[in-house]
Amino acid sequence: MRAPLEELERRLGHTFADRELLLRALTHKSLLADASPDTYLSESAVRDNEQLEFLGDAVLGFLASEYVLTLCPSYPEGKLSKLKAHLVSAAHLLSTAQAIELGDYLLLGRGEEMSGGRGKKALLANAVEALIAALYLDAGPVAGLDVCRLFLEKYVWSGIRVEQLGEAEVPVDAKSALQELAQSLKLPVPRYVIVQETGPEHAKTFMVEARVGREFTAQSEGTSKKAAGQKAAELLLQHLQSLQSK
Repeated sequence: MRAPLEELERRLGHTFADRELLLRALTHKSLLADASPDTYLSESAVRDNEQLEFLGDAVLGFLASEYVLTLCPSYPEGKLSKLKAHLVSAAHLLSTAQAIELGDYLLLGRGEEMSGGRGKKALLANAVEALIAALYLDAGPVAGLDVCRLFLEKYVWSGIRVEQLGEAEVPVDAKSALQELAQSLKLPVPRYVIVQETGPEHAKTFMVEARVGREFTAQSEGTSKKAAGQKAAELLLQHLQSLQSK
């Protein structure tokens, strides 16, 4: 039996006016492929969290940019981008999910439940982003940023100090690095296209193509769109770097 949602709201420090927003943030797409009704959901609430994940990623990115700029006002753009990538990394989001025991509240289909979905890193990180979007929408566009900011400071980047972040601790984000290199070479901004999806709803594999203009492309597979995009960006980055060194 799943934990009461009131416990999650207490951890979040926010009581939802629209409970269905919270339910949607917790709903994995595998549940929609499951014919069995779920006691948590009303008919109007049967929507998965992928669109909320998209919005949450944007809200997270904006607030992370604000945070690093406040902490490091003298840093150049490239270093700010690396610090931001560190703050929004899947490792931080996974730690957040574990801290609030988010896996206990997820709404999963039978297949995902049986395959250990409540503990899957990518699934939990994506659910945190969806939860950020739900907080933002429920509190409204003005207060929503404040609610999300407090949540992020408490759980996602709590205790982080810039002076403690050596260069070795800041992971290289392939997409950011590719964009920086493309700009330096006066090339178009990189684009990412999903070229193929395979597998059942609860265990899809994605093929993503990274493109820089018409001439440079690379493809890679992953169990999430983000992972596949990062791998494709890394391959294309390596290709451009090899051409640059010739």
